[in-house]
Amino acid sequence: MTQWNAPWREQALPELAARDWDLIVVGGGISGAGILREAARRGWKCLLLEQRDFAWGTSSRSSKMVHGGLRYIAKGQFGLTRDSVRERERLLQEAPGLVDPLSFIMAHYQGGFPGPKVFGGLLAVYDALAGKRNHLYYPLQQLRYLAPGIKEGGLLGGTRFFDAVTDDARLVQRVLGEARAEGAEALNGMRVVELLRENGRVTGLRAEDSETGLRYSFKTRAVAQATGAWADQLRRKTGLEHIRPLRGSHLLLAAWRLPVAHAFSFMHASDKRPVFVFPWEGATVIGTTDLDHPAPLAEEARISPDEVTYLLDACAQQFPAAGIGAADVLSTWAGVRPVVSDGESGRKPSDEKREHALWVEPGCVTLAGGKLTTFRLLALEVLQACAPMVGRTVDDHGAATFAALSSQPMPTLSPAQQKRLIGRYGRALPQLLALIDELGVERVVGTDTLWAELAWAAEQELVLHLDDLLLRRTRLGLLLAQGAAAELPRIRALCQARLGWDDARWQQEEQDYLALWQRCYSLRIGD
Repeated sequence: MTQWNAPWREQALPELAARDWDLIVVGGGISGAGILREAARRGWKCLLLEQRDFAWGTSSRSSKMVHGGLRYIAKGQFGLTRDSVRERERLLQEAPGLVDPLSFIMAHYQGGFPGPKVFGGLLAVYDALAGKRNHLYYPLQQLRYLAPGIKEGGLLGGTRFFDAVTDDARLVQRVLGEARAEGAEALNGMRVVELLRENGRVTGLRAEDSETGLRYSFKTRAVAQATGAWADQLRRKTGLEHIRPLRGSHLLLAAWRLPVAHAFSFMHASDKRPVFVFPWEGATVIGTTDLDHPAPLAEEARISPDEVTYLLDACAQQFPAAGIGAADVLSTWAGVRPVVSDGESGRKPSDEKREHALWVEPGCVTLAGGKLTTFRLLALEVLQACAPMVGRTVDDHGAATFAALSSQPMPTLSPAQQKRLIGRYGRALPQLLALIDELGVERVVGTDTLWAELAWAAEQELVLHLDDLLLRRTRLGLLLAQGAAAELPRIRALCQARLGWDDARWQQEEQDYLALWQRCYSLRIGD
């Protein structure tokens, strides 16, 4: 693979715009990355364009869970659950260190719902769909060892089951890496402003480079739109179905403040919605909300004061002795879910089904909805719809999303660090290891992130702005106090030259990043 950074992007853009493409994917989240990966595997000439940054939208602000959608069984969505649990198992096998098992505990209380028998029956169906038994009930005395500090009044016991957890933004990067290794190209900072049509058929698109303001026209046999909540902005709309943007927000705490070894799932007392407290990246997360998001999609989503109260109340409900308050929150994030709605009035956000939809017009396929876990299946469905436009056929032979890697000697790294880096960097691992040999294995204090990972991202992961580096290539902006402000001098010393920024550019980037963090990732009490 060639270098993948801002100087490469500037040089390559005119040449990429001059090519004839089989497929252009619009949208750089997990759905778009998955489509690009499956097209590249089949030898299609394919390009991905993302308006902001890879995983900038929902795919860096999810609940980080790779799960089968247990609650969808209760809604009768067995097909969605079956596909999800099977894809979860694939990802666990193919990408350990990036997608890892996570145990969940549902505590059962006197008179509460669901009770042990009902929940056990639900899990029996869940396990059957996955093809293995994956749950166990613990009576009160045993549960105390697994769940110290949870509310005990009326506690009967608890059920433990398993799903999986990931770093969603790194998952997108890994999938893009697989696509690029097989000939695909991907560009961020490219806003598609219109689809180009001839005789009613989409034949290309026009996109604006956010870095220069220049516009480029691209020719292609097919366009696949995977723009999430933005799906309604370019497609030709027919029928009543539309995107209903729903916001899900989260709070992140230092792990020492509320140490949990499992994810705790429970029903919020105020609205009976399922909420979670779970471990992630060495921290503890409380989530999530499910609200209509009326704000303009061009603005970065952010948590509201009411959501902060809702999530802190949830934590107090399940862990009353911990005394978690606003002062304990290190960061927040809010993502906008692209839920396909039939427009029925009065339906609560949580009652909307999570099924996806495809809208097809000549030369263009638009994907709306879907789940992180099933991105491979969604990609195949999109490609099958695009195939007649491209003059191809698409079969699913069940090939792995992630290429198998040959073993690499890593004597300076612990087994846990080796597993983590293999999972996150895949085929790029040998080049990253060379940088680790140069820079050492020191971690950023309070995280598992190596300083060498920051240097690698600056050199080879198409970072255009500082928030790309600190909120998506790494998660330091979420995991460290004040968005990692205290570490910025050292980050600058390591990364400024690698990014090719002069002093004025760095200072502006730092100012913009800290303002963004305060506006959209801090607690924002008093708004």
